[in-house]
Amino acid sequence: MEVLFVSHKYPPSTGGMEKQCYELVKGIEKKCKTHQLIYDNKKNKLLFFLSLARNIKRICRNNPRIQVIYFNDALIASFCSFLKLPKQVSCVVTLHGLDVVFPSKIYHKYIFSRLNRFHRIIAVSNATAQKAIALGIKSEKLIVIPNGVDIPVSRDVSTENLQDWLAAKQIDLADRKLLMMMGRPVRRKGFVWFTKHVLPLLQDRFYVIIVGPFHPKATFLEKFIYVLPKEFRNKIMLLTGYFSDERQLRKVVTQTANIKHVGHLPYSEIEMLLTKVDAFLMPNIVVDGDMEGFGLVCLEAAVHGSLVFASNIDGIPDAIINKKNGLLLSPQNPQLWADKLIELARYPSAYEQYKLKYCQYTKANYSWTRMVYDYYNVFINLNRM
Repeated sequence: MEVLFVSHKYPPSTGGMEKQCYELVKGIEKKCKTHQLIYDNKKNKLLFFLSLARNIKRICRNNPRIQVIYFNDALIASFCSFLKLPKQVSCVVTLHGLDVVFPSKIYHKYIFSRLNRFHRIIAVSNATAQKAIALGIKSEKLIVIPNGVDIPVSRDVSTENLQDWLAAKQIDLADRKLLMMMGRPVRRKGFVWFTKHVLPLLQDRFYVIIVGPFHPKATFLEKFIYVLPKEFRNKIMLLTGYFSDERQLRKVVTQTANIKHVGHLPYSEIEMLLTKVDAFLMPNIVVDGDMEGFGLVCLEAAVHGSLVFASNIDGIPDAIINKKNGLLLSPQNPQLWADKLIELARYPSAYEQYKLKYCQYTKANYSWTRMVYDYYNVFINLNRM
């Protein structure tokens, strides 16, 4: 069997979809011959899409043993759903979240529904699968395969390491507990919601750091995009992955004493923080036309020993099983979030015992190896149909 991977989400770009695609490609390479048609950030992305049909046909013509073409999200799959391919080729697509719920009636009626022509449709979570079925995808073609997570190599991280890092970042905890959030500043992540609605209720018991891409000052692109009509602007933000909450986040970070955005960090520093912070937060909120397909960052936190507090929303419950590898809380309930975190501050030893237990559960139940095995079985079974 030979497999052709087609994707526009791949390193050096960062994100959950990029990581999932990378691990899948590298894992399947060990099991069979693969071919790749992947955007590498070096050329114009529009030209990459416009040349997809020609390049897919060329690769299939030059490699007649290709039996499976795998598309890594619904956007690129929809773009290629009009292709006429050899009969022996089966098409598979993974649905992540936003590529399902993107707010466009035209997309859902005339484009997204074309994915039913594919031989198998994989969803990264039950929530993503349910959304897809509600929008017309045939349930018999769907299968759920959760993402995995890197299992870190155990290493000692001392409290002094954290103190040195905090000092270098000019952060003074002043006996406060340290909370961490991580990801792109998009609305569904709930960074602004948490800062505005929960942090004031925490009685100055906590200091919050946010890790991820961030522009301390408004960029030219930001100034331009906010000139656009609101409805059109929101769709452009969703389609391009633009940092829809960055402007508001910049304001609240500037105006709030006990929160700091530290921007991009080396992976070694992220590992150190995940190991030593008092809790990791993923306070996602409901956003029309957007969703968290899985919640990979929660798994990354849990596998490093973080105590995870996450919203019980979208695909996050497929990553965090309540009281198994983290704690799920009702989304957009400020008092509940505040009460749970204040309880953590009052009784830290009671919560400390959960960290190792949750870490062990995550390691035992989520791995990229397991994900690759499940995908490979899908590919193999297609060839037996």
